[in-house]
Amino acid sequence: MRTSVIGTRPVDMGATGRLVAAELRLVLREPLVLAFVFAFPVVTVLVIAGSFASDDTGFGGLDPAQWYVSSYLAVVIAAVGLVMVPVHVAAYRERGVLRRFAAAGFPRWSFALASGTVGVALTLAGCVVLLAFAAPVYGLPPLHRPALVVAGVLVGAVAMTGIGLLIGCLSPSARAAQGIGLLAFFPSFLLGGGGPPPSVLGPGVRGVANLLPLTHVTESIRDPWLGTGSGGTDLAVVAGFLVVSALGWWRAVRV
Repeated sequence: MRTSVIGTRPVDMGATGRLVAAELRLVLREPLVLAFVFAFPVVTVLVIAGSFASDDTGFGGLDPAQWYVSSYLAVVIAAVGLVMVPVHVAAYRERGVLRRFAAAGFPRWSFALASGTVGVALTLAGCVVLLAFAAPVYGLPPLHRPALVVAGVLVGAVAMTGIGLLIGCLSPSARAAQGIGLLAFFPSFLLGGGGPPPSVLGPGVRGVANLLPLTHVTESIRDPWLGTGSGGTDLAVVAGFLVVSALGWWRAVRV
């Protein structure tokens, strides 16, 4: 039996793996997951990517369809982190599941690890589904820096999952977590890359958009994909959000 020791508490790594598998099965049974992770990004990108002329000046000389297809991977990430994860965590807290995990010998980090793993797995699945539907309609933009695009997706997925964990731990109930998550999701979606291009937004609105984690997640993916930049600065900002959310979750959770 493989074990890891955190402090003085041994942890069966096989049991942690089974926790990940169980978490994945549970979240896939929730209709909200199927709607927001798989259906919502596909429907919206198919509509909005075809709503602009190919020579629209608001996209800095880029094809609007390619701009949106590359941006909407971040919408999948936000759907997982801001809609799915908070409700799932808050429901566990309400039912006392996290305390039972502690009683069974799981440390606090094990549930965060399981949630993060499931979040990344669903994000990757959602991105594949999105691209599979977008490719026959609009085509896929050429990948200029694939490694940086992958880094943007993975770091963004972990960071947004961490924010979702924090929302779920601070919410008094699953219903409250759902409301807070949706309130966070839609402004982030509209201003962080899923809505109109930043060039058509007013200065004040652009300032608000620059404060949103999803804006930096989007740019850390889109810029290296389309060759408009490395996305390195935005990736560093996303990593900062990851650290802050992880520290906040560690202090907030009580198991």
